[in-house]
Amino acid sequence: MSEWTLFEVFIRSKHGLNHKHVGSVHATDQEMAIENARDLYTRRNEGVSIWVVPSAFITATATDEKDALFDPSEDKVYRHASFYELPDEVGHM
Repeated sequence: MSEWTLFEVFIRSKHGLNHKHVGSVHATDQEMAIENARDLYTRRNEGVSIWVVPSAFITATATDEKDALFDPSEDKVYRHASFYELPDEVGHM
């Protein structure tokens, strides 16, 4: 018997543009993960697209790293649109 892998499931609803994390499934491969996710998370035709990703491949920041990770952006004023002058050809933005 193959080893079962934990997959994270993301569904795009009929009314939304973004996929949203809805939960996890165990499966032996990606095809089985899609089928299990469909059966478990779209029983009432909630979704139009399913993504499955092995949990081991997802990397995220820790909440205690938030300040150190995002603070440097405050020092880079050139990233703000107010730093640039818009040419007249651009019109209203």
